[in-house]
Amino acid sequence: MNDMTYGVVTPEILKSYDGLGFLKAIIDGTLPQPPIAELVGFHLTEAADGMAAFEGLPEFRHYNPIGTVHGGFAATMLDSALACAIFTTMKKGDTWTTLELKINYVRAMDKNTGPVRAEGRVIHHGRTVATSEGDLKDRAGKLYAHASTTCMIFPAGA
Repeated sequence: MNDMTYGVVTPEILKSYDGLGFLKAIIDGTLPQPPIAELVGFHLTEAADGMAAFEGLPEFRHYNPIGTVHGGFAATMLDSALACAIFTTMKKGDTWTTLELKINYVRAMDKNTGPVRAEGRVIHHGRTVATSEGDLKDRAGKLYAHASTTCMIFPAGA
């Protein structure tokens, strides 16, 4: 991740891509990874129609007061993966925002967990509302959390 750039693009650049093309441009380095990725320590690694994945490494810096990785680490990764899965299905100029995120934690992470992957998959994409689901697993496939989201879609020109 050291050779990655972080930043945001202008609204004009954002609206010049369809969702999947935009995410693929982040992955290939044409566009920067978002600043939240640098802050939290994860990055977009995969995007396909109806699917997006982020990978990250839970570390001591993510600990809460009780000595495990804060739930916000998993929530942020899952929120990103689920919303970006929906973004992959959007047309040029469409925008969206998260309306709701529901997360279930099934086991704690710590600094020895190793790399984890949050993967989101679209369940439904309508004209103005979309839903997706996903999970957060380690490299061995052990589940740490799963989630679902609802996003509001703002079609271009609406």
